[in-house]
Amino acid sequence: MDNLLSNKLNFTLKTNNLILKKISFIDTFKGKWNIIENKENRYLRELRKIATIESVGSSTRIEGVKLTDKEIEKILSNVKIDKLKTRDEQEVVGYWDALDTVIENYATISITENYIKQFHSILLKYSDKVSKHKGNYKQLSNKVVATYPDGTQKTIFNTTEPHLVDKEMSELTQWINDCFKEDEIHPLIIIAVFIYEFLSVHPFQDGNGRLSRLFTTLILLQKQYLFVQYVSFEKVIEDCKTDYYKALMEGQKDRNTEKEKLDSWVIYFLDCLSVLIQRLEIKYEIYKDTKTYLNDRQKQVKELIIEHQPLKISDLMRYLPDISINTLKKDLTYLRQEHVIEAIGKNKGTVYLMNKNSKNG
Repeated sequence: MDNLLSNKLNFTLKTNNLILKKISFIDTFKGKWNIIENKENRYLRELRKIATIESVGSSTRIEGVKLTDKEIEKILSNVKIDKLKTRDEQEVVGYWDALDTVIENYATISITENYIKQFHSILLKYSDKVSKHKGNYKQLSNKVVATYPDGTQKTIFNTTEPHLVDKEMSELTQWINDCFKEDEIHPLIIIAVFIYEFLSVHPFQDGNGRLSRLFTTLILLQKQYLFVQYVSFEKVIEDCKTDYYKALMEGQKDRNTEKEKLDSWVIYFLDCLSVLIQRLEIKYEIYKDTKTYLNDRQKQVKELIIEHQPLKISDLMRYLPDISINTLKKDLTYLRQEHVIEAIGKNKGTVYLMNKNSKNG
């Protein structure tokens, strides 16, 4: 496989320079973001929650699910396994389970055939109609057909025949682990190639696209691209689905020949990460500046301090008679910790006013 891939990655000097430039941009942001990751958890929890809903929605809609993000959020807020009657609901909850497993356990998951099969089982756990396919490689030939926004369909490529899947998946998982161990190829290139080859093999009868996106997130997290859990990679792909299929087809049209090149796919993959970074920067700044992690009660306390500062806790109790003094103390402590307000004085004489450096004032 190494010799074959060396030919697939034999790009022009211009393409190599373009790829290096894109990787440099992504890695620079990775370094900056990992510092944020260690400091500011409250913004990140909210961003991850939103990203999870978007990822579940986008990845399943790419495969034909019709549910909106709001409908998906409603389903996931009160999951009742015995009530998952429709295919859409089953696929949504299956993807949610698998994505949650990835985010919570990525450091302990190996890129092996066993884990790939386990995640396939999780994806299809609630899909009764495909129970015989769960965690098992395909028994019938399958081709990838793209459905475009206007409803037209086109065969992207013919995939590996069933009798060759075991051999090719064994070689592919061995290849990615060897590459990471040898550390001679940049991780982003390795990940892009792995996903392309996985989709080309298309080892399962169903669920290959969703599984490829899950493993994209998994491996990126393992390689410390931690920002991918806070903005949806799947949403980026859904928004440029035509380009996604075009990039795959560009390499696949020459599959298993000396002409097969992965330059279009690698550039597309890196561009997706660049778009993801741009979206995350915007979302993070909005959340950081507006402090949307404050609950309604805390926002009310903040607004009272803005309007009537300086205020004592006894003043706040008059304005908010339905809130206990202990709850108010906790809210004031929280607002101080977040540098939204500051306190002057001690004990009962303490007064609260807005922090002059706060962006909330």
